[in-house]
This record gives sequence, structure tokens and C-alpha cells, in this order.
Amino acid sequence: MFVLIVLQNVLRVSASNTLLAMATEPRAKKRNKSAYVGHAAKKHRGSRELEVGMQGLLITCNMNEKKCTAEAYSLLNEYADQLYGPEKFVEEPNSEDEEDDDDAEAALEKEVKQIHTSTQSRLRRFQALDSGANNVVFIRTLNIEPDKLVHYILKDLYATKKKKTRAILRMLPVSGSCKAFMEEIPKYFETFLEPWFKAPKKATFQIVYKARNNSHMSRDDVIRALAGVVINLNPENKVDLNNPEYTIIVEIIKGVCCVSVVQDYILFRKYNLQEVAKNDIEGKLKKTICALPSENDNCQESKESSDAKEAKTKGGQDEQELEHSAGNGKENLQEQESGE
Repeated sequence: MFVLIVLQNVLRVSASNTLLAMATEPRAKKRNKSAYVGHAAKKHRGSRELEVGMQGLLITCNMNEKKCTAEAYSLLNEYADQLYGPEKFVEEPNSEDEEDDDDAEAALEKEVKQIHTSTQSRLRRFQALDSGANNVVFIRTLNIEPDKLVHYILKDLYATKKKKTRAILRMLPVSGSCKAFMEEIPKYFETFLEPWFKAPKKATFQIVYKARNNSHMSRDDVIRALAGVVINLNPENKVDLNNPEYTIIVEIIKGVCCVSVVQDYILFRKYNLQEVAKNDIEGKLKKTICALPSENDNCQESKESSDAKEAKTKGGQDEQELEHSAGNGKENLQEQESGE
């Protein structure tokens, strides 16, 4: 009996000390509501960014991404309406189901279907996402051929010389994307490039490469590998840096490799909307120069001929280097295949 009384007293003292410690212990600082909101917003932004497998457009701008995005929406919708017609929105009719509401499984399936339909209806044909690089906006496309749309826009701007944007600089289509690793890129391009370069099709080509916020990829290695893929698809494919039939555009941002095959890349001033809409000032200057005395004509002609020769020489050297890289790339691919 005495032992029980002592034990009860010990428990009372222990409980009292615990309560006293809890009362005197400083309370944990209550988190501000904005902390939760900020976390949710950060997570939301992270899910709205350029990812592998997406198609769309990479648009470079001049330090004003918000204005660039607004101009892109306006320009893309204007020309998409001409090519594909006005955007159609799918609306699910609100019809009441007369079935027995007691069936829980059917009700749950109906609710899931409604959520899925609502999500699909919110997806637009153009959606701005975080590209992962400054001064670059990525517009994801749905049911749109990016290369066809961009070429259609540039063709019209080149013909009309109408300047329709201020913030947008270059507009590059993204017809495909893969992981930015040397183990993935050649495998992806072997299939991706088939519609343009696989025998019996043949064409002249050049490769344009740009990397942003990525330090583990080598420009020379990527170009060598891609040139090898093109030559491997058909040995009659040739490099041409002056007037190629196709330009392979490779844009790497962080861990995503964006790619497209475009036409008239040089004619449309490297797909620069500002440059392609400019008037032919050089032609006007040439006409003015022709009206000057013959001595000035000779000086101008000699200068133009020297510049042309220099450009041609540089282009020939670059073509030789690229063809050499293509040969090395093809040998590397053959070695990898034989090793496998």
C-alpha cells in the first residue's frame, strides 16, 4: 500500500513538471499565410514550364517578356485563324442524369469524367510556359504544326513588309523535343529527321545550334553527331551554308533539347520578325550609287566583290569542317552500332 501511494505521488510530480515545461516553453512561431500561398504558387509555376515531348514556339524578346507574350498571342491567333480557322472550345452540356444516385461507383466515375472534361476544355491552342531562360518565351501549341505556322507568318511579313510586333525578335518553331544528353539526342534524331533526309529523299542542309543555361553539352559534339545522323540516313545529303534547302535548328535550354527543320532560314533573316519586315534598303542604296560617277562605281563594285569572295571563302571553310564532322559522326554511329 505504501509503495502505491509513493508511485502515485511520483506520477503527479512528473505530470506537473511536464505541464509546467509546456507552459513555459516558447511557442513555435506561427507561419504566415503567405508562406503557404508562395509555396503553392511556386509549385504551380514549376508545373507550367517547358518539358520534354512538347511542341510549340521559342520566341526571343528584348527585355520585355510580358509584352512579348501579349504580342505573340495576338500574332499567332491572327494567322492561325487564317490557316486553321477560329479556335473552338468544347463545352460539356449540363444535363442531369436520371439514373439512381445511390450507385456510388457510377457517381464517382461521372465526377472524374467531368473533371477531366473541364481540364481539357481549359487547354488552349496557344499557352505560354516558362522557357527556363531569360528573354525567351515558350508558347506550347496544341493541334498546330509549329513549323508550318511560323513559315506562313514570315512569308507574309516578307511579302508585305508590315511590322506587326515590337518586342518579339526571333520566332523559332519547336517540332520536337528530347532530353539534352548525348546518349539521347542521336537516337531521337534518327527517327525525327527521317521525313526530310531518309533515302530516297535527299537535300542540302545546315545545322544551327544554341544552348542556354546548359554547360554539360558540347556544341561540336552535338553538331558532329547530328551531321552524322543526316549523312547516315542518305549519303547524298550535302552540307550547304549559303543556300540550304533545310536548316536544322537545335535549341538547348537546361535539360531540354528543342529541334525543328525549317525552310528559307537565310531568306527570312534567321526567322527574325524585325529584320524580315524591313524594306530592302541595300537595293535603294545600290540604285543611288549607280547614278554616281564611274570611279565610285568601280570602288563599290570592287568592295562588293571582295566582300563576296571573303564570305564565299569563309562559307567554304565552314562547309568543309561540317562535312568532316559529318564523316566523323557517321563513323562514330557505325562504331556504336557494331559495338551493340
